Amino acid sequence: MRKLLYASLSAVALLAGVVSLPSVSLAADWLETAAQPFKGKEINVIFLDRPGYRAVIKLLPEFEKKTGIKVNYEIVPYENTREKQVLNFTSNGDLTIALVDLVWIGEFAENNWIAPIDEFTADKSITDPNLKLEGFFPLLLDAFGSWGGKTYGLPFDNYSGLLFYNSCQLKEAGFEKPPATWDELMKDYAPKLTDAAKNRYAFALQSLRGETQSADSFMRVLWPFGGSLLTKEFKSNLLSAESQKGLTFRQDLMKYMPPGIVSFDHAEAVNALAQGQVSMITEWSAFYGTLTDPATSKLGDCLGVAPEPAGPAGRLPALGGFSLAVAQQAPDDLKKASWLFIQWATSEEIARPYVEAGGVSGRTSIYEQADIKAKYKFVEPMVASWQKGVPEFRPRFPAWPAISEVVAEWGSKMMLGEVTTEAGAKEIGTRMESILGKEGYYDGKKELLQ
Repeated sequence: MRKLLYASLSAVALLAGVVSLPSVSLAADWLETAAQPFKGKEINVIFLDRPGYRAVIKLLPEFEKKTGIKVNYEIVPYENTREKQVLNFTSNGDLTIALVDLVWIGEFAENNWIAPIDEFTADKSITDPNLKLEGFFPLLLDAFGSWGGKTYGLPFDNYSGLLFYNSCQLKEAGFEKPPATWDELMKDYAPKLTDAAKNRYAFALQSLRGETQSADSFMRVLWPFGGSLLTKEFKSNLLSAESQKGLTFRQDLMKYMPPGIVSFDHAEAVNALAQGQVSMITEWSAFYGTLTDPATSKLGDCLGVAPEPAGPAGRLPALGGFSLAVAQQAPDDLKKASWLFIQWATSEEIARPYVEAGGVSGRTSIYEQADIKAKYKFVEPMVASWQKGVPEFRPRFPAWPAISEVVAEWGSKMMLGEVTTEAGAKEIGTRMESILGKEGYYDGKKELLQ
């Protein structure tokens, strides 16, 4: 399963050993003892071609040496990951670990594809005495790993939406600090930072049709403006004054974005900032490494990082990321071996080398260390973002994939001017409520959990 393709020079450098990492202490006595019954076993997981996975891959030899457990991984594009895992789970395949996106936790839990961790924590022989669930940021453990009052997965490859900016361009325009609010960004910063004749723009909002449009673009402008996708009764809230204000704001901000912004995925938005085409982006914390790598970015010391701007409802930034959970389909011995790996990959013990290799840990303690805060500019803004957030930034229920497609289609049409924000919101609401009705949310068959 080790199919590994790296798109960037930075990844090649990492594999070539350009980045040196300290040896990792794995609390060897506990881990080695726990792993003894599973030596020679092989566990299987899907990874993404992103910094957090490249980081853990770099550290894998330590785990395999200490435990004798072989970790087989396949690198799959994000867009295909859910489908590939669902097919594996429904055909009693070979995956022993589930990579669970924030918005898949409800589906995976309700279909019994993943096992609650209390199936394993009750067995002290396979549970790290320093597991310390309270050592995770509460928002992350709740949002990424929990459903219906049970914990299924441990946070891994965790993201917060941050404002990355070119401090040199801001300074040239007369600004000593980044905008604190979306209103400031629009009214004060954007006009001075945009020069279409020079192909220079203030901002890029990744908005490619798909999950990028629905999550990274559409949902990002709802919450800070006081809006939301759904009411508490699971009816559409997109025609509310607050939701419409956010969606209208996005339309107005487009005149300060590059042409073709609706075709920008993460790579295009990050590259636009890295190459100096735009002055600001709101992107996931995981892209910090790309923006600091001289092979992929021209920013150098001009890179600035801040929390996402606040809206009328306050600072409610994008929330994204994953958890690792044990696949319910795995045989008992491979379940236990997988649980050992999940604990190791998300542990306080490995947090420092993981972060230094380019990952983002969900553990609080690593970000309290002075040298880590000093070395990585993204740490303090990210930690600030994780103090308050919305677990259901995107609904985590099983209906989200179908709703996401609807939002992506009509959200794109709004941005392209093919429909008004009001007409698009009405269309999304009608189709979304039809999906939720068929799922059983209106007749009491399903609890209103998101």
